[in-house]
Amino acid sequence: QVQLVESGGGLVQAGGSLRLSCTASGRTTTYYPMGWFRQAPGKEREFVAAISWRGSNGQYQHSVKGRFTISRENGKNTVYLQMDSLKPEDTAVYYCTTGSKVYNYTRGNDYEYWGQGTQVTVSS
Repeated sequence: QVQLVESGGGLVQAGGSLRLSCTASGRTTTYYPMGWFRQAPGKEREFVAAISWRGSNGQYQHSVKGRFTISRENGKNTVYLQMDSLKPEDTAVYYCTTGSKVYNYTRGNDYEYWGQGTQVTVSS
């Protein structure tokens, strides 16, 4: 089993920045891709970003490309999401996820393990 714990969410004004962190414990996730999804009130969960286990291949949702950066430190079992130029429409609960059989980074059902989520609120 893998446990994921997110941190770093909060309230920020539009144009500001936040850095989310997610630390894994339990089974090693060094060779697993890791991703971030988000869910806003009344909306379906959506893909935000994901990164390969090597950390050399980041994939982003179109609306966050150029503003968000995903990275990881395998020695710390941690993945980060640096969020810059935040917009009110980025407001959501952000979830960290990983799995051993992820074939499509953007498909939530491919992932096995999920964190409890961290709230990000962007005021206008």
